[in-house]
Amino acid sequence: MSFRPLHDRVLVRRLDADAKTAGGIIIPDTAQEKPQEGEVVAVGPGARDDSGNLQPLDLKAGDRVLFGKWSGTEIRLDGEDLLIMKGSDIMGVIEVDAKAEKAA
Repeated sequence: MSFRPLHDRVLVRRLDADAKTAGGIIIPDTAQEKPQEGEVVAVGPGARDDSGNLQPLDLKAGDRVLFGKWSGTEIRLDGEDLLIMKGSDIMGVIEVDAKAEKAA
């Protein structure tokens, strides 16, 4: 099944949080917070301004983004848990530069 968000909405897949602390302590599932980082799956065409012109979003599928803790509406599509949220709920895009990618 395919899904296309309307207006300025974005479909996001949460990225899994680490289950260990920096010191090596394993955090059980029940104590973990929901991650605030995700990957954009689909983007709507954008919102219309007061004069009726379409204002496209600065996001595209595949972008890694940060969003608010209580942002979005949780849905289930094809057995996968996803979030639908407005583009304004997304705080920013995480960009990985080439040097950091080679080091990892």
